Amino acid sequence: MARTKAQVSKAKSLQAATGLISAKTMNSKRRSGDRLSLPSKRSSSGGIVPPEARGSGVKKHRYRPGTVALREIRYFQKSAQLLLRKSPFHRLVREIAQNLWLTDLMWQSSALEALQEAAENYLVGLFEDTNVVAINARRVTIFPRDMQVARRIRGQQDPGNR
Repeated sequence: MARTKAQVSKAKSLQAATGLISAKTMNSKRRSGDRLSLPSKRSSSGGIVPPEARGSGVKKHRYRPGTVALREIRYFQKSAQLLLRKSPFHRLVREIAQNLWLTDLMWQSSALEALQEAAENYLVGLFEDTNVVAINARRVTIFPRDMQVARRIRGQQDPGNR
């Protein structure tokens, strides 16, 4: 048999009188858009975790795996901008040059940009070849061995096998 509103309010007042629920909870009215609170879960220590500490209960929207990756691929293929940030790349080039020649060289900005453009073209081509090797092995994930095979086919020295 279903409980009536009178029975529910009587039970709440009884619980409030015995201290099982607070008077604030008893007097709060449910709005039409409110969700019912879920039963409280036990924490790893065994105590009861209140619903406020567990989160709102509304799931954040998530795209399926691979959807965002494909969108990023299309975006970067359409764009003509550089993929690496300029300042970290310029710092890296200056650091490598300083380690090689032990002097602080002056660099023209156009020289650094040309070097970055060439480096990015090399890396994009290498990753394309690596992807072809992975697809040839009937995989979609690239592994380091795929890059080693791609470099070996290109005729470049493999840094791991000197």
